[in-house]
Amino acid sequence: MKLEKFISNNDDLGEDHVQTSDITPLRKDAFEKSDEEKISIIKKNIRDIMHTLGLDLNDDSLMGTPTRVAKMFVKEIFSGLKPDLKPKSSTFENKYNYGEMLVEKNINLYSTCEHHLLPIVGKAHVAYISNGTVIGLSKINRIVEYYSKRPQVQERLTKQIVGELQKVLKTKDIACVIDAKHLCVNSRGIKDIDSSTVTSEFGGKFKYDKTTKDEFLKYIQLETSFNGL
Repeated sequence: MKLEKFISNNDDLGEDHVQTSDITPLRKDAFEKSDEEKISIIKKNIRDIMHTLGLDLNDDSLMGTPTRVAKMFVKEIFSGLKPDLKPKSSTFENKYNYGEMLVEKNINLYSTCEHHLLPIVGKAHVAYISNGTVIGLSKINRIVEYYSKRPQVQERLTKQIVGELQKVLKTKDIACVIDAKHLCVNSRGIKDIDSSTVTSEFGGKFKYDKTTKDEFLKYIQLETSFNGL
């Protein structure tokens, strides 16, 4: 395939926001460099980009930008690429025999679109039905955060959250709905500031039992307001 055709095809994929894999695509050597080495390389590349754009990197406001961006990429918004930062999700015996679904809704979600490296901002709603074990509520939020902090496609992110909770809780009965705004749609291209993207992944009873799915969808539509909190 000629280079021009390869680039054209990949540009089309990016504009259409196609998901190519359920697993975040990483090279085999992804973890060979230290964070400090990655920051040094990215810093130089950001300087090159800014210089190419014609910016004066001797200006007081701009001279620190390459370092700030490099640290942000490695330490913050793409920190979910590092396996050692995956949340330790301890489970506990369901001694109180709670047999209904547990729903953690309105989880703040900040991610980055892998096609344009622009923010994805929204809410995740997650539910599970215990098969004998439970998980701490904050761990659900941490799992959402971990998989969000990497270049993402929203469909993949939704499936990764469900898949991780299925492994941790040893049950298929997991559901996740994400409603998010993509700045690659809202601030560039079509510039539709009002649109949002909704994705869902249902496992076990949530997938095959309409009553269970409808109950979950009803819960996440409930108004949640606690004055003073």
